[in-house]
Amino acid sequence: MTAHMSDQQEQMCNQTPDETERKLEELVLQRRMRDIGHKLLVLSGKGGVGKSTVAASLAVAFARVGKKVGLLDIDVHGPSIPKLLGLEGQKVEITPREILPIHVNDNLSVMSIGLLLDKLDDPVIWRGPRKYGIIRQFLKDVAWGRLDYLVVDSPPGTGDEPLSIAQLVGSPAGAVVVTTPQDLSISDVRRCVSFCNALSLPILGIVENMSGYICPKCGQRSDLFKAGGGKALAEELDLPLLGQIPIDPQVVISGDAGTPFAETPAGSPAAQALACVAKSLLASEEDASSSKTENKRKENHRMKIAIPLADGRLSMHFGHCEQFALVEADEITKKVGETTLLTPPAHEPGVLPRWLREQGANVIIAGGMGMRAQQLFAQNSIAVVVGAPADTPEQLAAAYLSGTLETGDNICDH
Repeated sequence: MTAHMSDQQEQMCNQTPDETERKLEELVLQRRMRDIGHKLLVLSGKGGVGKSTVAASLAVAFARVGKKVGLLDIDVHGPSIPKLLGLEGQKVEITPREILPIHVNDNLSVMSIGLLLDKLDDPVIWRGPRKYGIIRQFLKDVAWGRLDYLVVDSPPGTGDEPLSIAQLVGSPAGAVVVTTPQDLSISDVRRCVSFCNALSLPILGIVENMSGYICPKCGQRSDLFKAGGGKALAEELDLPLLGQIPIDPQVVISGDAGTPFAETPAGSPAAQALACVAKSLLASEEDASSSKTENKRKENHRMKIAIPLADGRLSMHFGHCEQFALVEADEITKKVGETTLLTPPAHEPGVLPRWLREQGANVIIAGGMGMRAQQLFAQNSIAVVVGAPADTPEQLAAAYLSGTLETGDNICDH
């Protein structure tokens, strides 16, 4: 590794200090991510579905069976992990070179924005670029060491934080989507699934939380929030249903006490269901579930690649282009087909992503694109590639299909 780093530094000797620093930071980030076996992003379409409890329980369950686990809380505005794990008041150690996470035990380490605040109830008022920066710093600078799993508790929705973490963690990575049974939550989960598909983030499965209430005295089940919504959605989308976790008062008691629910006696139906979720994910360590999802996505292997043009070549900013080239391609054979030139509508927020989706685009290749625009394309199920060179549409499409497309800095990363 040392020799490799020296070679990289020699190659960068003619670059500006800022360029050199950025590339060195990227090398550090890649090295950290290479030390992590699996990245597990716990997502939800909406808040209040128990996502943080599921994330914490999975991390604890993995650690109990001997896996080395990092639990990263990137919910900048509402960090719950310090409370759930009894870490309130503790502070991480920051050295000139790295950030040292809190070690809960020999197998579990934790990092959260809540561990940097003077008071856990202090508000964090940040815009997108700063949130992207702190997430990148957590991945680059936190001294996780070698991990079997990095479990990421992401905030609800498809905003800056989920988009940033999905783009930064690299592979192998997969998403666990948490929902509750009612229609409102299910509709939000559909958007979350589209978000994952647009980013080529494999979905390992769906967890239906708060799935009924089982009386601890008589054992009778009551469906407080309807029943089976998560199961029906999993069947419809051909995704694994990892588990249906019933409501359990002990979950609330454990959370308030700072005791992980996964460490409570395993006799309750909720504890058994959570254990089954963890067991299912451990069993899919070779990404069998993600392969199934990816194969489903590729059944229709015809795709359209959108490329913004100026003077027949890639425009450096998608919103300033004269035309869009829509290149038909075959994802399996890697062959480039017909190219159609289209005149785009006026560039207003949200217009181009919707318009390109209507034209059948699956991917957009751009020179530069801001974070908000990337989010809008993801919500329209269009994957984004930025930092591409100013080549012709056919050259860019062919390089993208073959995996040889070389990308540089995003010239519009604000």
